[in-house]
Amino acid sequence: MGADLYDHQTTIKSRVSLSGIGVHSGKPVSVHFSPADADTGIVFHCQGPNGAVDIRALIAEVAATDLATVLGDLAGAHVATVEHLMATLLGLGIDNVAIDIDGREVPILDGSAALFVDALEQAGIERLSAKRRYIRILKPVRLDNGGSWAEFRPYEGTRFEVEIDFETPAIGRQSLAIDLDAETFRREIARARTFGFMKDVERLWAAGYALGSSLENSVVIGDDHRVINMEGLRYPDEFVRHKTLDAVGDLALAGSRFIGCFRSYRGGHKLNATALRRLLADHSAYQIVEGSGRERSRLGASAHLPSSH
Repeated sequence: MGADLYDHQTTIKSRVSLSGIGVHSGKPVSVHFSPADADTGIVFHCQGPNGAVDIRALIAEVAATDLATVLGDLAGAHVATVEHLMATLLGLGIDNVAIDIDGREVPILDGSAALFVDALEQAGIERLSAKRRYIRILKPVRLDNGGSWAEFRPYEGTRFEVEIDFETPAIGRQSLAIDLDAETFRREIARARTFGFMKDVERLWAAGYALGSSLENSVVIGDDHRVINMEGLRYPDEFVRHKTLDAVGDLALAGSRFIGCFRSYRGGHKLNATALRRLLADHSAYQIVEGSGRERSRLGASAHLPSSH
């Protein structure tokens, strides 16, 4: 992609589709991605009880964050488990897409973002004439929640610093710090899979969740604190990389990419969403800037930023 692509909004060049099952519902679902005009953003077209509904991929539409990020109305039209797809759109720098979905949950595929990356890169990325807008962080905004915390800080680029800490020796304490661009997303984050514990599976099944979860789409830690997947891990620290993938996807719901650093410790979907809401509620903490050549020169080399929604 040319350098000026980062200054302009983008869409995909052609329609592309993916099919799979929902990790929680266990039901088959297909998604179809189509090009969209500038300033459309990311919009899901889905069926509700009273017909077709459009749901914009924005933090204001977040209805639940317990086990996944859910957009829309839980009692009506909604779409669940959007985080891996949203991370891919942000990571690859795709601003405007219409997404038709014939179910209520984005397919889990292999538990990572890798197949979304493959499909959307197959469709191609097209530069639009409209300028891209960014959320520039002006001052720290922090959220503490028991032993967890998250914060946004000013930074000349788009950076994620994520740390996790689990009692099981299969995970332990892991951290990852990256400056996000399309190549880093593909190489360092996209292939990291969702994970869970065998001891939680029966409880989740009884509650009607994780019905589609399997060793084909999840890293599973057994009662002996070992990864039971035959192929092992894709990265030595795949767990924190997946938590970073989730954070990228959750923050994509800001509506624009941010210029700043997001840091978290023992975070998750709920913490990510709450921190984003707190940032956007404090209008003194950020400003909206356009990705013009002048802005990019102020940002320096780190401003080769691939996205905003």
